[in-house]
Parts: sequence; C-alpha cells; structure tokens
Amino acid sequence: MKQSEVKQLSPQDLQDRIFEEKRELNRLNMTHAVSPLENPMVLRAKRRTIARLMSEITRREREEINK
Repeated sequence: MKQSEVKQLSPQDLQDRIFEEKRELNRLNMTHAVSPLENPMVLRAKRRTIARLMSEITRREREEINK
C-alpha cells in the first residue's frame, strides 16, 4: 500500500486496516515459524505497511492538536 493510498483513507478505515494487517502479519509469522515461507520478504512488506498506517494516524493527531 502506497502512502498516497493511505492518505485517502478515513480514520476508521485506517484503524480497520491496521487491525487486519496485524492479524495477517501474526498469521504469517506463525506459518513462517512452522515452515519457511516461499517469500519471507512479505513479512517486511506487512511490517512497513503497518508502520505507514500508524504514521498517518499520528500525523493526523498532531495536525488536530496544532489547529
């Protein structure tokens, strides 16, 4: 998910996506612990997507405080 896509999401959509991405990351980590994933870079991509989403939430919160 690109940053431009993240900026277009509503606050509730951001929260929902974070929840879904974290759940998917947890599932992938469990799968990877049992048997290696074909492409372990998926784990990195999920972590980075979660970080982008959380950064956008923080940015919006700071924007609200500064108003």
